[in-house]
Amino acid sequence: MDHRPRLYLCTAFLCGVLLTLGFKDFYPDLERRFRRRRTPINSIAGAGLASKDKIDLEDLTKTHGKDAIANNVEIAEGIEACVGNTPLFRIKSLSEETGCEILGKAEFLNGAGGSPKDRVALNMIKTAEEQGLLTPHSGDTIYEGTVGSTGISLATVCRARGYLAHICMPSDQAVEKSELLLKLGAVVNRVPPAPIIDPMHFVNRARNLAADHTADPTRPGRGYFADQFENQANWQAHFEGTGPEIFQQCGGKIDAFVAGAGTGGTITGVARLLKPKLPNLRVVLADPQGSGLFNRIKNGVMFNALEKEGTRRRTQVDTIVEGIGINRITANFEAGRESIDDAIKVTDEEALAMARWLAEKDGIFIGSSSAVNCVAAAKIARQLGPGQRIVTILCDSGTRHLSKFWHHAGNIGGKTDSKLDEIIGV
Repeated sequence: MDHRPRLYLCTAFLCGVLLTLGFKDFYPDLERRFRRRRTPINSIAGAGLASKDKIDLEDLTKTHGKDAIANNVEIAEGIEACVGNTPLFRIKSLSEETGCEILGKAEFLNGAGGSPKDRVALNMIKTAEEQGLLTPHSGDTIYEGTVGSTGISLATVCRARGYLAHICMPSDQAVEKSELLLKLGAVVNRVPPAPIIDPMHFVNRARNLAADHTADPTRPGRGYFADQFENQANWQAHFEGTGPEIFQQCGGKIDAFVAGAGTGGTITGVARLLKPKLPNLRVVLADPQGSGLFNRIKNGVMFNALEKEGTRRRTQVDTIVEGIGINRITANFEAGRESIDDAIKVTDEEALAMARWLAEKDGIFIGSSSAVNCVAAAKIARQLGPGQRIVTILCDSGTRHLSKFWHHAGNIGGKTDSKLDEIIGV
């Protein structure tokens, strides 16, 4: 009897079993290859890949271990690492109303003191350390005269790097600033407003206290006067940080840059970085009422020739704007003055109305100097016409201005019908 058919059947059955077992392991890889071949090249995952390109995936947890993967994650070192790289965003209401793209650099999101002064404070301290003028955890104390924001940034960075902060500020500044400084462990002296020639001017007071500290053998460490108005590390912080960030975030396309000036560090640093790259860029100073910088740009003098070098013997005209505007020449402002093309004067009424507008239309709650910047940006947009890109600085949050600037601004309530032309007067 011929048993070959039965043998063939058994052999076929056995081959089928072996084939099934092999295909079970091979099929997932086959399916992945099939799906990859069908995936469109223009998808996000496959962007930039040609159909012949091959992707090799590796399970790093097997080859390197989970600890190695964790070690490759970049973790910021201390609060100082949270300074810089702030977002740049489109201010929707101003852009839509003017036909220009008005962008705000969100400097209020700096991670230490919540303002562009974080960059300045950190750079001044690092520079002093490099020069041997400061030594961490030695008892060294940093003294500074400030209207608030630089002091807050210094107080924060000082604690992070092993120093104490002693801040002198005018007594007419918003009280929440000095309260915050105290909470950060700084010593605070609120002094009456005075001309710069007065020894009790807040800047002179800080300078003298630093000298007294260094000269006192009974006190630990040294006194270091940060001198933000004249310290070149101020504008260099913006030349090395803020300016490059703006250029990169805009892809090199900027038609105008608008900023106010107190020390002058921001506008100088950004202008000196951007101007050589963008020769047609317009740099515009936003100046509050009572400040002499508008006339410095427009006419080359601070009101008149006798007063231009800071010898005025009366105090600044009253303004509720804090942080920008000054009636004397500073090294930081002069370092970039030739790069500034124009200046716009902004009244308190315009600044208050703009602050209310931004809260009403965009949910943006800013302080007084930011409001001045936005008024000037809107005015420049009207001058330049539609289609231009204008960048300005949003310095700090309105929460630091509740008792003064926003006390005058009031609550916006349910208002939704403000008109931009009524604010900027054009």
